[in-house]
This record gives sequence, C-alpha cells and structure tokens, in this order.
Amino acid sequence: LAVLAQGLSCCAASGCPGNRASGAEDLSKVGRIDLSISFEEDLLRTNRLEAFSDGVLAIVITIMVLELKAPDKLTVEELLRDVPVLMSYLLSFVMVAIVWVNHHHVFQLTERVDTRVLWLNNHLLLWVSLTPFVTAVVGKNSEVPLAAALYGGVMFGSAFAFALLRRAIAAQSASAAHIARLHRRAHVRNAIGVVAYLASIPLAYWSTRLSYAIFVAVALMYFLPMRRAGPADAGERP
Repeated sequence: LAVLAQGLSCCAASGCPGNRASGAEDLSKVGRIDLSISFEEDLLRTNRLEAFSDGVLAIVITIMVLELKAPDKLTVEELLRDVPVLMSYLLSFVMVAIVWVNHHHVFQLTERVDTRVLWLNNHLLLWVSLTPFVTAVVGKNSEVPLAAALYGGVMFGSAFAFALLRRAIAAQSASAAHIARLHRRAHVRNAIGVVAYLASIPLAYWSTRLSYAIFVAVALMYFLPMRRAGPADAGERP
C-alpha cells in the first residue's frame, strides 16, 4: 500500500499525461459491449437458450412423475394394475433424457446461434412439452390403438423438430470439417428415429405392442456409441 501511495503521489505531482490517457482508455473499456461481436449477423450466445431448455425439460419430467399415484390398497393386484402407468413413465423419462443429452451435445458444437435456431428450439420444446399428456393417455389406455398412435405422433414431432434444429446448427459450422462429419452421422441416427416413429402411428392400429416395441428400439439405439470415422474425430462424444 505504501508503494502504491508513493506511485500515485508521484503521478499526481508530475501530471503523468501518458498514464492518464492510458487510464482513461482502460476505464472506457469497462462495461463496453462489443456490438460487432454480440450482434453481428444476429448471432447470439447459447447460454440463455440452454438454460431455458433445461428448465422446460426439468418441468416436463416433474409433471410426469406427479402423475404417479400410490395405490389405495398395497396389494399385488393393485400394483400390477399400475404397471402400464409406471412403464409409460419410465419410457417417457428415457425419451426426455435422450432429448436432453442430444440437446446438450449439439450445443457443445456451437457457441453462437441466430434467431432461426431460437425458434427451432422453441418448436422442439413444444413437442417435448406434450410428452406428459401422451404419457398419461398411454398409462390409462395402453391397449387402445389411438393412445399408441398419439404417443408415436408426439415422438415423431419431437424427433423431426430436433432434426431440423440440428440441421440449422450444422449449417452454421459447415466450414469445420470434423464438426460437419459429426453432424452428418448424427443426421443418420435422427432420420432413423423420425422414420420409425412415423411408422409406429399406423402400425398401432395393427398391433399396439409393435408400436411400443418401436419406441423401445429407438430409445436403445441412442445408447449405442456412434462409429468414429478416424483420428480427426477422436474427441467425438457417443
């Protein structure tokens, strides 16, 4: 403190025009917003988008778990009667978790997004927010074809919305070859899910169990690691 006070007194005595100029320049930088970076071509940081999406997905899971009710009488018969409700919850929880994991990974591949990506993300959240409704419908009407078809429709909408979101993000990083390769392989997996969910809708009227098998198969597919193309993709996540 003594050395600092001595330096300040010397500066005050001599005027230190150079120091005053540099100090003023430093102070002018405090609180300055670099508009050329923050708003160039409407590119925005992803932190608020990711926080909002995390909040919506957490609420979706909370709503689903609140639908689980304890039986009035704790008997084996009552528990077996609630198996469809529990199974529909477990399936939907995995589905929402898959969306969250893939959403997290895709936004690790970009630092800034445009307004189009923001709205495509909202489109995805719209479909995901319908998951508690179709989960409850399936839990209470597991053998009804319309229930399975509704579930497949919401899953199709979510998968298709995520595919659109990924394509928009991939277009922003098309110049990076290794990131483009990651997106291309992910597009294949997304396309399989979209087609499978779409097929489950009419198939529900032939066999509800076949539709449910498709939902489980698609979920299991996302637990398989993605094939690595070579050394350039050494940092790729599954």
